[in-house]
Amino acid sequence: MGQTIKQSDVIVLGAGIVGVSVALHLQARGRAVTLIDKGLPGAETSHGNAGLIERSSVIPYAFPRDLSTILAYASNRSVAVRYQPDFLAQILPWLARYWWHSASERLNRAAREMLPLIERCIGEHEHFAGPAEVEPLMRREGWIEYYRSARSFERAAEGAAELGPFQLSYDVLDRQALNRREPALQGDIAGALHWRDPVTVSDPGAVTRAYAKLFTARGGELVTGDAKGLEQNGATWAITTPRAQYRAGAAVIALGPWSDDLCRRFGYRFPLAYKRGYHMHYEAQGNAVLNHPICDAEAGFVLSPMMRGIRLTTGIELAARDAPSDTRQMKQAEQIARRIFPLGKAVDPAPWRGARPCLPDMKPIIGKAPRHDGLWFTFGHAHHGFTLGPVTGRLLGEMMTGEEPFTDPRPYAAERFTQRG
Repeated sequence: MGQTIKQSDVIVLGAGIVGVSVALHLQARGRAVTLIDKGLPGAETSHGNAGLIERSSVIPYAFPRDLSTILAYASNRSVAVRYQPDFLAQILPWLARYWWHSASERLNRAAREMLPLIERCIGEHEHFAGPAEVEPLMRREGWIEYYRSARSFERAAEGAAELGPFQLSYDVLDRQALNRREPALQGDIAGALHWRDPVTVSDPGAVTRAYAKLFTARGGELVTGDAKGLEQNGATWAITTPRAQYRAGAAVIALGPWSDDLCRRFGYRFPLAYKRGYHMHYEAQGNAVLNHPICDAEAGFVLSPMMRGIRLTTGIELAARDAPSDTRQMKQAEQIARRIFPLGKAVDPAPWRGARPCLPDMKPIIGKAPRHDGLWFTFGHAHHGFTLGPVTGRLLGEMMTGEEPFTDPRPYAAERFTQRG
């Protein structure tokens, strides 16, 4: 008996927030879509974040340019950024490119080019949130970034004022004002900024899974399979799973930090690096309540109220994507967090670890594969995969179906890397 052949218009590889959103947008444009992932939707990078739809992040996360910060990171004693020493030589060339792109003029250009995506991030989530019935998981009260030193607080307030042209909503909070919004915060805090535009969610993995359920409820097919099996046969893209062989005229690589593995099979070498991160959930002591996600601007961690408890997410760890976990950064962040908020016992048996896929110019790749008809890319969203998943899905959906894109897609093109010598 021959193998079952199943035909669709598009195969989307990866059921994180980006892949699920691409599948939904293509489906809404009349395309039959097969969505393939090795595991459950939203179980990887889309699961392990602070739950922010970050409308206020209008300036990309740049490499620091001041010597004092660079030296602090180089010492490997910073809680915000750590690196595994045996990996440093391997990533130094990438860090040099990241540093180069972070110069003022190039950073401002990246900010302008990312702004059309950032501006629409909440609206595109809202497009799915109602039908997917996840609005109860979303809060529209923003997040708070606090500072322990008066000088850091003063500089942050000045920096926020310089963002005036972006028309962001925020409040500058002295210690008394912060106490009124977060009565359970304790310790030595000089002040805070309350960014009011972002939407926060109490279970980002559940949101992604709900979007995937919406996709299947609308007739899409979600399949368990290994993306490494993707093959091109003439004008057809195919992948074989234990259930069937799936064929389509187009394929989308939306595998987050695993995208590069498959791209290299087809001859594409992108400068993709990984900013790893960890999280743990904790109970709150007594009657303590955390009303907003709060970020320690100096230590780089975030405490977020989640369905499972208070989630503590660490800053950046520079290491090979699949290297063993190193819990020192998590332990350091926990020590500081306990001085700020009355965390109780840990809910999780061990920290969760994930990897943010990052490109040195601080923009994702969204668009056609330069040398293969019918192959499309969408990955490299760094810190903003959950934020930008739905708006990325819209842009790629428009490009793949011949619609007029809502913004110029050229800044995100793969050719910006493949055309270099």
